[in-house]
Amino acid sequence: MNTQQLESFIQVAENLNFARAAEALNITQSAVSRQIHALEDELGAKLLHRSTRTVTLTAEGVDFLETAKSVLGKLQAAAAKLRRSEQTNIQVISIGCTNEADLEPLCGVLKDCRRQHPEVHPFIRIIPHRSILNLFYQDEIDVLFSAKDDIPLREGTVYRELGKVPLCAVLPAEHPLAEMESINLEKLFSERTVICTSYAVPSAAVELQNRIAQQLLPAYVHICDNVRVMLSLIRAGYGCSVLPAFGLFKPELRYVPLNGIEPISYGVFYKKAAQPVLKQFISIVRNYNAQQKN
Repeated sequence: MNTQQLESFIQVAENLNFARAAEALNITQSAVSRQIHALEDELGAKLLHRSTRTVTLTAEGVDFLETAKSVLGKLQAAAAKLRRSEQTNIQVISIGCTNEADLEPLCGVLKDCRRQHPEVHPFIRIIPHRSILNLFYQDEIDVLFSAKDDIPLREGTVYRELGKVPLCAVLPAEHPLAEMESINLEKLFSERTVICTSYAVPSAAVELQNRIAQQLLPAYVHICDNVRVMLSLIRAGYGCSVLPAFGLFKPELRYVPLNGIEPISYGVFYKKAAQPVLKQFISIVRNYNAQQKN
């Protein structure tokens, strides 16, 4: 996925016309079509319905449009910031996160970074998993925070574990199981459950959510595609679920560790051929993590 593909899709989606999109981008209509086809192939989804006279968005295209605008806007903002920094001592690091929960362990690192290297300006992007993965491997993101099992480790990429994160049952505060120190997964087989299909949820947690759902009648399973929506449904009493311990905490919820379930490895991904400023940042990450363990 690249900026040309995103620009082409956005222009076609907003104009619903390939010719007008090509004119706005100052490229040929066939070039626009190639960019759209390449994007659809990479996403594995049809974004547009095309006929000889009309162009319309598919349901997937409607969903992806806002993501495409967000990703492109952040890339353009980052590029503008980099151009401005050429005349100053500012050094920009692009940091990728797949969900807002990643900001919790990142906050302490950023404090140390600001104190030790005030010239380093972090540019943080919270982008859905599939899009952020493509940007990372295309070198448009410098460092990526994620669960180890959710990112394929390619040659030239380094993973440094920051810690093991327990998987927990997420329960309404008033739930009978909420005051327990730990519980077995089987305890949730008789409870209503909420499944979140978002890439923001680590794959290990999704697997456990599905194991629970398989034990229940459809009427007792609620499905959503957003972590905040999932937490709202749990708070409202629609069911329980499974998330890592550093999820988006709410006072109305309890996170109870699951017995016999391996914690997930959480850490930072970066390229071996890192620039000096990135090596400094990684050093801060590792030092901060060591201090937290002591």
